[in-house]
Amino acid sequence: MASLYDRLRSAQPIKAKPLARECEGECITRTARIPLDGSGPLQAGAQALSFLSGGKVKTEHQTGDFLFLDTETTGLSGGAGTLAFLVGTGRIEGDGIVISQILMRDYHQEEMLIRDVLRKIVETTCLVTYNGASFDLPLLQGRIAVNRMEDRLSSLDHIDLLHAARRVFKLRLGRCSLTRMEEAVFGETREDDLPGSEVPKRYFEYLTSRDEGLLEQVLDHNCQDILSLARLFIHMVSLHEKPLETAHQQDLFSMGKAFEHQKKHIRAQECYQACSEGSVRDMARLRLADMYQKNRMDAEAVKEYEALRSGRSATGRVYIELSKIYEHRFRRPERALEIARQGMIYCSERIGFSDTAKEDFSNLEHRSQRLMRKVNRHQDEHQRQTQGEKRDAEASEGPEGRCPINV
Repeated sequence: MASLYDRLRSAQPIKAKPLARECEGECITRTARIPLDGSGPLQAGAQALSFLSGGKVKTEHQTGDFLFLDTETTGLSGGAGTLAFLVGTGRIEGDGIVISQILMRDYHQEEMLIRDVLRKIVETTCLVTYNGASFDLPLLQGRIAVNRMEDRLSSLDHIDLLHAARRVFKLRLGRCSLTRMEEAVFGETREDDLPGSEVPKRYFEYLTSRDEGLLEQVLDHNCQDILSLARLFIHMVSLHEKPLETAHQQDLFSMGKAFEHQKKHIRAQECYQACSEGSVRDMARLRLADMYQKNRMDAEAVKEYEALRSGRSATGRVYIELSKIYEHRFRRPERALEIARQGMIYCSERIGFSDTAKEDFSNLEHRSQRLMRKVNRHQDEHQRQTQGEKRDAEASEGPEGRCPINV
């Protein structure tokens, strides 16, 4: 399978040398149309966009409404002295993506670069970035303000796909950089790629030498980022529509958590119930039990908690929640006390091995003492009630067990 780098190098009309540009006095510009794997989604529904944006985007957008944006900057930590010297944008058209890049040859061309970016967003209603909420957009908005231009970025919907990727893939992958997504999601590894950490240094080398050949890898790196961003966006829209088709149980569990967070309880339940492997199954069962309990589906919650308690994935919290349900929902303090005592034994065997065992033991001990008093009160009341009923019965029978005759 050809790598991303090979696909980009063979894409047209990008040419390796010379760099495409309008004329010497203007910014360097480059445009390429690169095929996507299959066709992009005809439209991304409002629910999918809400899912990807964490609830921030709530309206439907057509495919052509999205503008994929990535910047290369003179520094990686932002700040007043950091500039975006290269801005790349991409728009899905048919079965491919058209990527446009503009790179300033020197600092005095910043205004020209920003005007070009602002022209591109006129026909856009939604930006898609990767860590753009924390880096790219604040940086561009700051430079727009410095150049006394109108900030059109603030009026657009924005999806920062990094946050969506973390919600879905972090449990399985840990690190969620864009290159990590390429490897884990698409099975592709970049070859001969300039690391992002070296991009500022390369640009400063160019400013010193004016050798435009130094910028080739910078442009290629930026182009790959935009292509991967678009592919990941399409993949995650599809994943939202058909989560059960994911190949990884950890991702399925994470999808369930994301649905639950957005109060899509039926979809969350479907994801949790489909988790069937080892520790992921137990994590899903616990989330499912908690969700049932919050929605007052007590019988279902008890079934899941009991399954955890009888298996190898019991925790102190499982005993605590079970005890709560039996006491407050089922009005069975005796059973609640029995569960709490079992939980104390479970936690006592794990104190010193688990960070939460001591805390859970204290919770269950306090609960047991309270339940014991409650059970004793109930027994005393029952005993008094029984004795009272017995005295009433004896009084009503009269001498020798016969009912008295009223005169």
